[in-house]
Amino acid sequence: MASRFSFPEEDLFCPVCRDIFKDPVVLSCSHSFCKSCVQKCWKLKGFRECPVCRRRSSKSEPPCNRALKNLCESFLQQRHQRAPVLQRPAVLCSQHNEKLQLFCLEDKQPICLVCQASKTHRSHQCVPINDALKNHKNQLQTALKHLHEKLKMFTEVQQTYDQTTEHIKSQAQHTEEKIKTAFEKLHQFLRDDEAARIASLRREAEQKSQMMKKNIEQMSKDMSSLSNTIQATEEELRAEEVSFLQVRTWLGHCVSLSNMNVFILLQHYTLTQNMFSYHVLQNFKATMKKATCALADPERVSGTLIDVAKHLGNLQFRVWEKMQEIVTHTPVILDPNTAHACLSVSGDLTSVRYLDPLQKLPDNPERFMYSKTVLGSEGFSSGTHSWEVAVGDHPLWNVGVVKKSTDRRKGIHLTPAHGMWAIKHRSGTYKALEDIDMALKRSPQRIRVQLDYDRGEISFYDPKDMTLLFKHRDTFTERLYPLLSVGPPGDAINLDLQICHRFLRR
Repeated sequence: MASRFSFPEEDLFCPVCRDIFKDPVVLSCSHSFCKSCVQKCWKLKGFRECPVCRRRSSKSEPPCNRALKNLCESFLQQRHQRAPVLQRPAVLCSQHNEKLQLFCLEDKQPICLVCQASKTHRSHQCVPINDALKNHKNQLQTALKHLHEKLKMFTEVQQTYDQTTEHIKSQAQHTEEKIKTAFEKLHQFLRDDEAARIASLRREAEQKSQMMKKNIEQMSKDMSSLSNTIQATEEELRAEEVSFLQVRTWLGHCVSLSNMNVFILLQHYTLTQNMFSYHVLQNFKATMKKATCALADPERVSGTLIDVAKHLGNLQFRVWEKMQEIVTHTPVILDPNTAHACLSVSGDLTSVRYLDPLQKLPDNPERFMYSKTVLGSEGFSSGTHSWEVAVGDHPLWNVGVVKKSTDRRKGIHLTPAHGMWAIKHRSGTYKALEDIDMALKRSPQRIRVQLDYDRGEISFYDPKDMTLLFKHRDTFTERLYPLLSVGPPGDAINLDLQICHRFLRR
C-alpha cells in the first residue's frame, strides 16, 4: 500500500528528541515540540525560551498543536498497518499447500496451479491472480466513478432543492402581498359602495323628514285657522241670540207704556225688526263665508316612508353586479413556473417580456431550459376555447398551443410532430407550423387563437376584422396548453406579449 503522506518522515520529528512528536505543543514563535521535551529544556535553563530560535515564551503551558498531533497519530497508525503486510507470507492453497497464483473466473475464487489441473477447474477459464486483481480494481474504479458521478448529481439536486426552498419562500411572500393587494382593492370597492348606499339612505331620510316637517307645519297652520273660524262662528251665534233678546226686551218695554201710540210702536217694531234682520243677514254671510272656507280635508300622504326595499332588496346581488363593471377576466393565466429564466411574467400573470441577464430561478422540471417560452396554467382536453394576445410591434414571438408531454429541456420546433401548433413572427416575416409562409396584408396588433379540441381545429385570426390568418386540422390526443414565446424587443414600443382582458359586464 502506497503512503498517503507526501512529505518526508523527518518533518514529523521533534527538534529536541529527534523522534515522532508525542503530545506536540506550539510556542508563540510557531515552533512545535514534544510537551515533555520543552518542559525539560525550560527546567534545565530556568527560564522559558524556544529551543530553536531562543525567543522567550510568555506561556508556562503552551497550547496543544492538535493538527500536528492528529497527523503524527495517522502516520504511526499507517506505518503500523503497513508493517504486517510487508512481512505477511504468501497465501497458500488450503488443499495443495501451493501458492495461489490464478483466479477462476467461473467460480470467482483464487486457485493454485494444481487446482487448475484438477478435474474441478480443468475446464474453467482462469487468469493470473494479478490480472484478476487489476480487473477487479478497474471494476471497482468504474463503480467508484459512477458513485462519484451519482454523488455529484445528488449534490447538484440538493443545491437545486436548497434554491427551490428559498424560491418557495420568495414566491409565498410575493404571492401573499399580491393577494392582500387584490383583496384590499375589493375591500375598498365594498367600503366605497357601502358608504355610497348609506349616504343615499341618509339623503332619502333627510328629504322625507323635511317633507313631513313641512306637512306638519302646514297642518298646524290649517288647524289654527280652522279653530279661529270655529271660534268666530260660535261668537257670532251667541251675538245674534243676545241681539234678539235685546229687541224682544225693548218691545216688551214699549208695550208696557200704555200711552205710546200703537202706530208709532208698530213703526218702531217694523224698523227694529228690519234692522235686526239686515244685521243678521250681513253677519250670516260673513260667518258662512268663514265657516265654508276652502280648506280641503286632511289626507295621509303616500311615499313618506323610507324605501327599504330599494336599499335592501337583492343587496348582495346588486353589489356583485356593480362589481362586474370593474372586474376583468383573463381566459389564459400564465404559469411562471414554466417560464424560461430570461422571461419575466407580470404580477397579474397576464403578460410576459424578455429580460437580460438571466434570472436565478429553480431548475424545476416544468421550466423551459432553452426555448424562451412560457405556458398557460390551465390545459384543455375538450371543448372550444379562445383567447387574444396583444403582440403590438414586437419583432420576435410565437403564439399557439403545445401538448403537455413536450420535452421542455430541449429546444422547440413549432410542428405537430413535436406536439406544437403555432404561428411565429420574425421581424416582419410570418410563418405557421415552423415553415409555412403566411402572406399577410398587414401586421396584426393582436392574434386571436381559437381551439376546437373535439373537432381537432386550431385557428388564428386578426381580431380587428376577424381575418383568418391560418387554420390547421389535426387529431389531438392529450391535454394542450397555451404557448407564448418572446425574444429581445429591439427598438419595439411593445415590450410585452399581453393576454387580453375581458370585462364581465359593460
